Amino acid sequence: MTEANSTLILASYNIRYAVGRHLISSGLLRKVGVNPPLRRTEAVRQNIAVAAKAFSDEKLMPRPHLLALQEADKETGRAGGVHVAQELAEQLAMECFHAPAEIPRGVPPKKRQWWLDFEEQIALNDAGDTGVALLSNGDLRDVTRIDLPWRDCAWRPRLALAATMSFADTDVRIFNAHIDPHPDAIGQLEQLETLVDHADDWLGPTIIMGDFNTLSKQKCIDTRSFLERRGYRTPFATGTATWRGAGLRFHADWIFGRGVHFVRCAVAAPLNVSDHWPVWAEIDLSA
Repeated sequence: MTEANSTLILASYNIRYAVGRHLISSGLLRKVGVNPPLRRTEAVRQNIAVAAKAFSDEKLMPRPHLLALQEADKETGRAGGVHVAQELAEQLAMECFHAPAEIPRGVPPKKRQWWLDFEEQIALNDAGDTGVALLSNGDLRDVTRIDLPWRDCAWRPRLALAATMSFADTDVRIFNAHIDPHPDAIGQLEQLETLVDHADDWLGPTIIMGDFNTLSKQKCIDTRSFLERRGYRTPFATGTATWRGAGLRFHADWIFGRGVHFVRCAVAAPLNVSDHWPVWAEIDLSA
């Protein structure tokens, strides 16, 4: 896509299969046999409509040229059988590329840390899947799936999705990642290193964004330091709240760039489609 304006709006959103913001309370309710929302398909579709409005009416943020989604379920039971990324793309009149996580069928998840056990799991033999997606109002090319190394949660493979976007006569390589929350900081950095190694093959402007699951101050510091050593910068202050639950706030979602100039950035709050808030940034490719 080529425009006279040289500023590109990017956004990243862990949409949590559009089931709503109440991760912890819904997890507690499931333990006593109640799994809200009860009218699942209707609720998910309503949340997608709310998200589409937020990304298009320019009240919470400027309309993005490219939107990266994580936890974008495709026709799972927990998403009410809805292809979340595709339906959101249709409402925004954007093209959609979705990469499934390829969760193994019939394999029960390993026991996780208690604080990660609130999430509703995809049923063992559910024909659907989760994954990451890139939505764009311009042509994306060289779309590439990147499998990230993982070992602490064998039930939930981690991946990234890369694509090249042409904007204002400049090609930008964009990476959308969903980093595993289970390992320690070293395990997360191994996944980031794989991602950055792929990005190093591109010599032009580069964006790495997504849900990095930096759920502690130290993980935020380590992640930022690692990417800065590899030549990336972010306009977000360390500790910016992008996730909330039960009164807690964490900086989980980031946008990093190399060879680009950040003009402005923000968190698009409030938006109650997920337990995360979208993050967005404007970059100037003429600088």
